[in-house]
Amino acid sequence: MSQGRPTLADVATAAGVSVSTASLAFSGAGPIAPETRARVHDAAAQLGYFGPNPLGRSLRSGRSGIVAVVIGDQLRRSFRDPVSIQVLDGLVGTLGTMGLGVLLIPATAAADGGLELDPLLASAPMDVAVLIWGARSGDPVLTALQRRGVPVVIGEGPEVPGVPVVGIQDRKGTAQLAEYLLNLGHKRFASVALPFGLPRRAGVVSAGRMAALDWTPTRHRLEGLADAGVEPEVVVETAGSLVEEGQAAGRTVLDVDDPPTVVAAQSDLLAAGVLLAARDLGLRVPEDVSVAGFDGLDLAWLAPDVLTTVVQPLAAKGEAIGHAVQSLLAGEVPAAVHLDVELRVGTTTGPPRT
Repeated sequence: MSQGRPTLADVATAAGVSVSTASLAFSGAGPIAPETRARVHDAAAQLGYFGPNPLGRSLRSGRSGIVAVVIGDQLRRSFRDPVSIQVLDGLVGTLGTMGLGVLLIPATAAADGGLELDPLLASAPMDVAVLIWGARSGDPVLTALQRRGVPVVIGEGPEVPGVPVVGIQDRKGTAQLAEYLLNLGHKRFASVALPFGLPRRAGVVSAGRMAALDWTPTRHRLEGLADAGVEPEVVVETAGSLVEEGQAAGRTVLDVDDPPTVVAAQSDLLAAGVLLAARDLGLRVPEDVSVAGFDGLDLAWLAPDVLTTVVQPLAAKGEAIGHAVQSLLAGEVPAAVHLDVELRVGTTTGPPRT
């Protein structure tokens, strides 16, 4: 046996097999009898050998085994959102079955309110990068990755040649929600929206800000309202999908002399905030104002209220991103995927007050 850390050759000798056979026993690839695999692993356990050196394996294969997941926001904000957690859970679980690890790259706030490029984008080993919350037009993160020659998957973003996109039918789902609300008799809508772009802002959207809209989910959900023939009386942008952002926006929309009869929020957390603002203002939901969201989260703490919402398949979305990564690693460019959504009616919507 060699001195120091045991080697694969030591394991092969102890198991009575060739080094190539021992290597196959650890890689899981190629034809090898179960008894032989078990003998190799038993010998490794006795010698204290825990597998091939990952750096050497990476150098031989030309791959790191790492998928970079670019969050596009600060972790403390993303990890307060169950949508982020459930999509990440589906993605990480799928990548784990492929033997791939994950490197999370958060956003770094710039002095002007925009984002700075994280140095990891230029230096970290990665086989594929996932822009999990999409890309903006001329996105510097996407540009930096493409310059490195790193294959990219975009979640919820613009169509980019050669870059697979995994999204949802949120425009269609929002139109279905709007049609349901119109059929209840609502005519006066307000929209509490996700961020429009960078720098993030919060407040009533002006015509100039609307023209600068550069975030795909926000655009799709506003377009869904328009598809149903709805023009909101007011659109309030938020800095992120957080309950407190929805609560502040809800006060802006509802604390007026003649508030709209329904507020369509672009996420369930924003809708929950609007509902809390309505309670604070002494408004009954849905008798005085209806509130609807998007995502399909289980917000038991809102009881007895249950949000009317558009349900998106969060874990399945993460899994679909993982399968797109797998295709890229196999040298294929998968087609765009847009998962379907479903309207779920709760207790927070009803006919408008007369």
